[in-house]
Amino acid sequence: MAVSVSVVVLLLVLTVIYLRSGGLKVTHAIVCALLGFFLAGTSMAPTIQNGVAATAEVVSSLRP
Repeated sequence: MAVSVSVVVLLLVLTVIYLRSGGLKVTHAIVCALLGFFLAGTSMAPTIQNGVAATAEVVSSLRP
C-alpha cells in the first residue's frame, strides 16, 4: 500500500510539473488518467502492480 501511495504522489507531482511547463496538455493528462483507470480494471492489473512493486524494491535496495 505504501508503494502505491508514493507512486501516485510521484506521478501527481510529475504531472503538475509537466502541466505547468507546458510540456503536457490537460487533455493528455486526462487521457493518461483514464487509461490508468481502465487498466486497473483489466486482468493486467496484478501484473502491472507486481512490476511496479518489484521495481520499487530494486530501487530501494540500491545504495549510492
